[in-house]
Amino acid sequence: MFAGIIAGITWAIETIVLGIALAMSPFCSTEQAIFLAPFVSTFIHDACSAIWATAYNGVRGNLKNVWKAFMTKSGKWVVAAAVIGGPVGMTGYVLAVNYMGASIGAVASAVFPAIGSILAYIFLKEKMKWYQWIFLVFTLLGVYGLSYSPDLQIENFWLGLLGAAMCAFGWGIEAVVLAKCLKDPEVLDEYALQIRQTTSALTYGIIILPVLKGWGFTASLFNAESGWLLPTIAIAALFATVSYLFYYKAISQIGASKAMAINVTYCAWAIVFTVIILRDTSVLTPTTILCAVVVLVCGIFAAADFKDIFSKRK
Repeated sequence: MFAGIIAGITWAIETIVLGIALAMSPFCSTEQAIFLAPFVSTFIHDACSAIWATAYNGVRGNLKNVWKAFMTKSGKWVVAAAVIGGPVGMTGYVLAVNYMGASIGAVASAVFPAIGSILAYIFLKEKMKWYQWIFLVFTLLGVYGLSYSPDLQIENFWLGLLGAAMCAFGWGIEAVVLAKCLKDPEVLDEYALQIRQTTSALTYGIIILPVLKGWGFTASLFNAESGWLLPTIAIAALFATVSYLFYYKAISQIGASKAMAINVTYCAWAIVFTVIILRDTSVLTPTTILCAVVVLVCGIFAAADFKDIFSKRK
């Protein structure tokens, strides 16, 4: 539970920082830059995250174990999950952030626990108790309320909605596949993270950017004129890496359904950090405050098993 909450908080910070990067001039200078921004930023983001994960495992002396995990059958499935969650899910997430704003992008993409929970029930036989489903429904209603706050500006609703759908299905499927892979004792959560981020970055660099003819624009960002753009994305990637580490830990310990339910609280934390970091108080309407509280409380309760809690107390 604690790991899931930390994952939500750090992902909310990542959302705000990435939104700042997407608003910088290199990504807004031309029509080509605006079009390529979600894809290029995701490539740089996941590449930086892969570097952070490699450094983490390197310091802990686990790089050999990462390679051993990759060579297992479960490791190959982590690669498959990376393609679904990275190029598909992460691109959709960045599209949502880019066209619907940081807080709303986080909210709109947060419907993935509903899809993931259904898939986990079908394929992993993970069972959620009746009250957990009710709390999950209320969480998603809170998400719905946040996404329709009237004081928040949306640049392009339909493109943002498309991105949110890609994100929801990509991350929902990814969580279910990873939950199965993490049951393998050779595939620890930190190993899976490095495999995931490296696979995602390579897929973007080798396939997606060449298809979109985006390498020229990507290379142009590595100059002094880009200013704080690349460091900002690297900082966002650091928070993403921390978030993923705790998220994977939650998946391995309490299952995909419950981990997703508690991780969804990041959309409410994103509202909090929009005010703290961006000094944007326009998000603080009675509706957003009420819905954020509903998301936080119900998201946590949706992941809690009261029977286990009370039995442990006894």
